Amino acid sequence: MLTRLKVNGFKNLVGVDIRFGPFTCIAGANGVGKSNLFDAIGFLSALANHSLVEAALSVRDDGGKTTDIRSLFHRVGNQLEKTMSFEAEMIVPLQGEDDLGQVARATITFLRYTLDLGYRTDESRPSPGSLEILREELTHITLGDAPKNLWFRPSPEWRKTAISGRRSAPHFISTDGQGANRVVKLHQDTRGEEKGRGRPLSLLAANLPRTVLSTANAAENPTALMARREMQSWRLLQLEPSALRSPDSFSAEPRLGVNGSHLAAALHRLAQAGRLNGQDEASFAIRQSQVFGQVANRLADLIDDVGQISVDKDERRELLTVVVTGRDGTTHPARALSDGTLRFLALSVLSLDPEAKGVLCLEEPENGIHPRRIPAMLRLLQDIATDTRESIGPDNPLRQVIINTHSPAVVAQIPDDSLLIARLTEMKAHGTLFKGVSFGCLPDTWRVRPDESSIVIPKGKLLEYLNPVAPQELPPSEDKPLIGATRAARRVIDRPDLQVLLPLWEQPA
Repeated sequence: MLTRLKVNGFKNLVGVDIRFGPFTCIAGANGVGKSNLFDAIGFLSALANHSLVEAALSVRDDGGKTTDIRSLFHRVGNQLEKTMSFEAEMIVPLQGEDDLGQVARATITFLRYTLDLGYRTDESRPSPGSLEILREELTHITLGDAPKNLWFRPSPEWRKTAISGRRSAPHFISTDGQGANRVVKLHQDTRGEEKGRGRPLSLLAANLPRTVLSTANAAENPTALMARREMQSWRLLQLEPSALRSPDSFSAEPRLGVNGSHLAAALHRLAQAGRLNGQDEASFAIRQSQVFGQVANRLADLIDDVGQISVDKDERRELLTVVVTGRDGTTHPARALSDGTLRFLALSVLSLDPEAKGVLCLEEPENGIHPRRIPAMLRLLQDIATDTRESIGPDNPLRQVIINTHSPAVVAQIPDDSLLIARLTEMKAHGTLFKGVSFGCLPDTWRVRPDESSIVIPKGKLLEYLNPVAPQELPPSEDKPLIGATRAARRVIDRPDLQVLLPLWEQPA
């Protein structure tokens, strides 16, 4: 779970410092930088698993994928910033496995990861440049400091199950030295008051092709490994209708892909869990019916005609297909469902999966959803996130949801302390003015602290979302002067019979 993220010098993210709760909605106009924040999260996730160059090239640009590493760095005119920095505070799983299946157990689960990267030209290669690690650190946040670092105020029961362990040494990863002599050290874990079990592994920073965190293993660096596993679980869900409609082979990966692939296999695995756990046939049938029933009930919040949901098994072709049956008994395979229905269905399945953990980012989840059904989508997304009133467990996994939107219908329904407003503000660097993105919160929420420089959004800016269209008289235009040759063009919102039903529009002073 990502509780705080500081970014500087990545795209148009300059001096950004955001606190996250279990569910966060970022609203803003097109082009202000909402997606850049998701790209920063995705970049950190990729760095935990791939080389520096591979992670950089995986980040989206305007054309899809980045082809020039320089596009990741902040630029003002022709002036390119040659450093970027990240600081992430996170709660990591207590236990997991490394790449060889060895079990790892973190010594403490509340961590702070810091990474500074520089742009380095390499005359010996045809590429325009590469990345260099300037600093990499992984430290712990003590149990005593945890309450003041978790601004969203979880219950004591949640905090006790999410944050545990002790640490005597200050670092899991540290950086020493300057320039060509800079080294990154990977320290061996110690538990409680144990003394170190060996010297740290020291690596020359200039020669590192990947982050040191991405090399951690269970035997010597279990806490660093769990930080790596947590960051690997940060995903941007881009649910594609074509992937959601595709049937799955019997041997398909039984987990929902980031593009929505393997929906049928994921639902089938959840329905078969009782059988895999050795339940008798009667108990298994009840459990399977409960799983399908829960998904059907969720989908019924979106569309009225839902009788039941199942997974059809084609034994001859060895294919799995999601099937929705209407109340009149008509069956509808996934390929016949609408885009919005499929996305809602995929998220419904995800909400039931205790193995789906980490950070889930979604862009504009309201797409394809009827305005009156948007509250159902938002309830589903909030239910996917961990409930900080209850203990962490199989029915309440450590899972977080971050969405972005520019829809007034979404902003109006969001809990006020879950909302951040992204907007371009004037900043200054190296004597030059530029527009950078800032993220502000609403007054009287947990995000506002008197001892911190919180950015509070004026109410006038919020009204742009709550009253997005001002009633006004439109003069006839030359290209469309009349409708029915009787009157000037009139917007729906300008109809006199609707004015009494619309929210008040605050006229400018």
